[in-house]
Amino acid sequence: MIKAPFTIVSHKEIALGVFELVLSGNTSGILRPGQFVNLSLDGFFLRRPFAVADRTEETFTILYKVVGRGTRALGQMKPGHRLDVLTGLGNGFDAGRACGKKVLLAAGGMGLAPLFHLGKELTASGVEVCSVMGFNTAADVCYDKEFGKFGEVRIATMDGSTGIKGFVTDAMKGLDFDLFYACGPLPMERALCLGTEKPGQVSLEARMGCGTGICMGCTLITRNGARRVCADGPVFDKEDLIW
Repeated sequence: MIKAPFTIVSHKEIALGVFELVLSGNTSGILRPGQFVNLSLDGFFLRRPFAVADRTEETFTILYKVVGRGTRALGQMKPGHRLDVLTGLGNGFDAGRACGKKVLLAAGGMGLAPLFHLGKELTASGVEVCSVMGFNTAADVCYDKEFGKFGEVRIATMDGSTGIKGFVTDAMKGLDFDLFYACGPLPMERALCLGTEKPGQVSLEARMGCGTGICMGCTLITRNGARRVCADGPVFDKEDLIW
C-alpha cells in the first residue's frame, strides 16, 4: 500500500451518469488487475474504494457511476484537482491461471472496470478472451468498443434496449470457455458461479470502512473461514465462496 497525492488529468462522462477519471502520480503500488484504490474526498470521513480500470507508469484510470453524495462530489472535480490516494489495496486476479485457456470476462455494470485492466494483460500475453457485459439499459452501455479489442463481446440489457434482453448469464449461453473472471452485483455473481461447472475467480463488491483490513466490516464466511473482502479479496476463487 502506498499513500500519495494524485492529480486529475482527465475527467469525462462516458455514459448516463458514468464517468472515466484519469489520475497522475506514483502508480508503482498498483501491481495486479483487480486491486483497488481508496480516494479521500474533502468533507467525507471515510475514503471511497474504486477498482482500477487501467494503469500506465504515470497514470491510473477508474470508472464510476454517480449513485450517492460521495460520487456526486467526485463528479464535480475538474482536471488539476489533487486527491489523496491509497493505492495497491487488496489482492487481484490470478492471470497466470489463464495460460493456454479460453477465458470469459463476465462484467455487470461497473464491474467492467477491473476486468478491462485484466483483459489488457491477458490479451497482451496471447490469451484468447471473450466478454459478456450486462447493463440496465442502452444508455448505461460503455467500454464495449474497448472490450471488443480483446475478442467477441456480447451485451445484455435488462430492458432489451440493446443486445440480448436479460442477464449476463443469458448472454453467455453457447460461449466456449475454460475459465471465467467476473465482477458485478452479487446476484449476478451468484447466478454465474452456480450456473457453470467451469472454474473461475470473482471480484466481490462490499461496503468497506477502512479498506485495509483493520475494521473487519467487510468480513464474509468462505469455505476457508472468515475472510475480509478488502484485504483477503476482493478477488476470491469460485470454489471458496459459499452462496
